[in-house]
Amino acid sequence: MKLSKPEVEHIAFLARLQLGTKEIETITQQLNSILGYMEKLSELDTSGIEPTTHALHLSNAFREDRVVPSLDRDEVLDLAPDQGGSAFVVPKVI
Repeated sequence: MKLSKPEVEHIAFLARLQLGTKEIETITQQLNSILGYMEKLSELDTSGIEPTTHALHLSNAFREDRVVPSLDRDEVLDLAPDQGGSAFVVPKVI
């Protein structure tokens, strides 16, 4: 599958890229080289290979949810440098 210059220009237009004539030629060659490599990869026999979504098998190490006693609100607010009612007061960040 080869891309033509008009196709690359259309792709650039869709991507909102303003490319010059030399850039279009260069990118057309580079994209065709990438597509040629992908065609070469498609020649490989992968019938015995299990599909994967990631190169490494990873699993999440989540801990089980459990209810534990929390800190007393008044005790924690007493430790705060500044408080307003039942909440911490922090400097405005903007």
